[in-house]
Amino acid sequence: MRYAPEHKLEIHQKIVKDASRRVRAKGLSGAAVSAVMKDAGLTHGGFYKHFESKDDLLLESLREGFREIEDALAHAAEQSPPGDAWKAIVKAYLSLELCEHPERGCPLAALSPELARADKRMKPRIAAELVNYKGRMVPFMPGERTADKERAFFAIFSTMIGAVALARLLPDRAMREKVLANARDFLLRSF
Repeated sequence: MRYAPEHKLEIHQKIVKDASRRVRAKGLSGAAVSAVMKDAGLTHGGFYKHFESKDDLLLESLREGFREIEDALAHAAEQSPPGDAWKAIVKAYLSLELCEHPERGCPLAALSPELARADKRMKPRIAAELVNYKGRMVPFMPGERTADKERAFFAIFSTMIGAVALARLLPDRAMREKVLANARDFLLRSF
């Protein structure tokens, strides 16, 4: 039985979405091809009908993770009063919900140490995704000039990524919330 042309695209998108969530939840090593394909209800052998290599899957899954968090943060920003977009981003990013569910959160908070050790061939491709992320978020950042907004982006996102990474280490939910709340309060008072 032949499938419609869009069937392969739908399956590909499902694999990428599942892999993106798996990578953010379990790390780069948690996204074994066999596990990703099993999640999609496919065999390991079908992988190469969709991807040339595991690196290609990893990059697409990172891109999907960035797109998901960008969309969520942009939505929060767009729903906020004028001038408060960056504050809405801080509140959304530093939520206990995203902290406790890395599969729905920012790939940087979940994977930064692993991405820093990625293969040299992958680093420029990963950096390109970071540039896209920054480009999508900078317009919402505080500041008059683009350079001011970029500085704010790096300060705000570095703080948020670190706070989420630290909070995820803590076994106690109240302590996780305390770390997130302190980072939120600090950022909201700092700009």
